Amino acid sequence: MTQQVTQEPLYVGLAGMGTVGGGLIQLLQEDRDLIYRRTGRRIVLRKVLVRNATPERAGMLPEGCELTTDMAALTDDPQIDVVVELMGGTGAAHALISRALEHGKHIVTANKALLAEDSEALFDLARKNNCLLRYEGSVAGAIPIVGTLTDPLAGNHIVSLMGILNGTSNYILSEMTTNGMDFDGALRQAQELGYAEADPTLDVDGFDAAHKLTLLIRLAFGLDYPFASMPVQGIRGMDKRDIAMAREFGYRIKLIAEARLHKDEKDGTTRLEAGVFPALVHHSFLLARVGGVYNAIRLEGAPSGPIFLHGRGAGALPTASVVLSDLLAIARGDKPNNTGFANRIVRAAIVPPEDWRSRYYVRVMVHDESGVLRDLAGCMAAENISMAQVIQKENEKNVVPLVFMTHETTAQAMTRALQKVHETGILQTAPVYYRII
Repeated sequence: MTQQVTQEPLYVGLAGMGTVGGGLIQLLQEDRDLIYRRTGRRIVLRKVLVRNATPERAGMLPEGCELTTDMAALTDDPQIDVVVELMGGTGAAHALISRALEHGKHIVTANKALLAEDSEALFDLARKNNCLLRYEGSVAGAIPIVGTLTDPLAGNHIVSLMGILNGTSNYILSEMTTNGMDFDGALRQAQELGYAEADPTLDVDGFDAAHKLTLLIRLAFGLDYPFASMPVQGIRGMDKRDIAMAREFGYRIKLIAEARLHKDEKDGTTRLEAGVFPALVHHSFLLARVGGVYNAIRLEGAPSGPIFLHGRGAGALPTASVVLSDLLAIARGDKPNNTGFANRIVRAAIVPPEDWRSRYYVRVMVHDESGVLRDLAGCMAAENISMAQVIQKENEKNVVPLVFMTHETTAQAMTRALQKVHETGILQTAPVYYRII
């Protein structure tokens, strides 16, 4: 028998009735008993803000819930305790959240772009009005990474994080790896299955992962790495030859988001290296085995050591489930801990991308002539780059794919070496090179 409600319900206004918004509406209705058992309160959806209020949409709402096209109906209603923003975008979403915070309402959002590019004023406004601004649904779908960094791991010094944060790109790379598809075919298949948007730019060009990495950096290190300054390289145009060659070397190519701290032994200063890029990950690593639309994050902390989180990176109900978890936290009366740090987040001292150190995978297309390998090795040696492994593949119309792996070097040295190779005139196409994790 359902227990009688003994506390005032938590009244919610929802902005956005798309994939995740629809999933949240479903969970609020299906999980009413679970919500009460966990919080001792009912969570009541009072109003839903949409662009187009149609009878069909109104029919999807629970009894007593009102459909509206007026933002003020959510932000200014004194009976609404929490505004959930799931409409996406930055301009209208920023205006909605700001006005709701000014009226003393708590916020739940999954808007990674807004929080990555323009969140400082919102966090300040939340702090001023003693409001919670929760955003578990903004990073990695159902993986509870935001709460993990702000609570269970709060006693750790996080020194590095690395992850697969975009399900669309991971699906494309998985299909190219497992089924030998080319990039365009894998992208079309992802779009047909609903894993990729008609315009996949944010996903395949790495910007979605970069938005999420910006948020994780703040939560893990208490540092601000401006999104506009972050180096980002996506997977657009990935060649299936490189996927196959990586496998031959024992690696899988993944779109990696990485951040790690570097402490200068001379002056004790700490700098942050961060970016999004395709990389070769050894097949024995857990990250290499993350397939399809799944996401994963590996954290390294002290004294915790390594921690690996894996789960669905997108989808209506998986993402809605963590949005609901934010609502449950508010219903329980959690205190504001919006960034995980009591003081304002400070700007990070950044390691310039050209100073990054890594091993590299390189593929060049050259004529099948004597002396080519000598010239190539000479250009590498001129920048103190040592070649660890070299494979020459079959002749393709007198053009040979020459693939090699290097020992560790800087990005700047690799760029200079490949420029020297270009100047020799032996290259038939632009070189392809990726970092090795």
